[in-house]
Amino acid sequence: MIFQPNDWGAIVIQPCSTDNAGRVLLVLDDDAAVRESLKFSLEIEGFEVRDYASAHELLDDNSLPAFSCLIVDYHMPEMSGLEVIDRLREKRKRLHAILITGHPDQSIRDGADAVGVPIVEKPFQRGALTDCIHKMLAMANEE
Repeated sequence: MIFQPNDWGAIVIQPCSTDNAGRVLLVLDDDAAVRESLKFSLEIEGFEVRDYASAHELLDDNSLPAFSCLIVDYHMPEMSGLEVIDRLREKRKRLHAILITGHPDQSIRDGADAVGVPIVEKPFQRGALTDCIHKMLAMANEE
């Protein structure tokens, strides 16, 4: 994020990168504060962000973009984040995803490894999530 004064001396916030323009991120987390915080910070980075409060809200969205990267919380009331990823992959072949959770146990790590999904632990370390997003998008571009 860049803070610059404009012609009138007011501070204007500008995204760090325009390289992310047109990149759609889907954020699924049942915690409104986490969801809104992620949406805000990722939009500042220049991403287009669609956020969802429930697995069914996301799964029922018929307007999902052809390519996107899903950022999904593991602990959801309706189904786990890994189950959401599995359901979306049944519908769409090209889905890159990042699992977010606090203190993942070995079974969560094993499940994420089995479906090729990285885990970014909460609370997020500075840059950890955006670095992971960029890696996922780079992998998608190579396909």
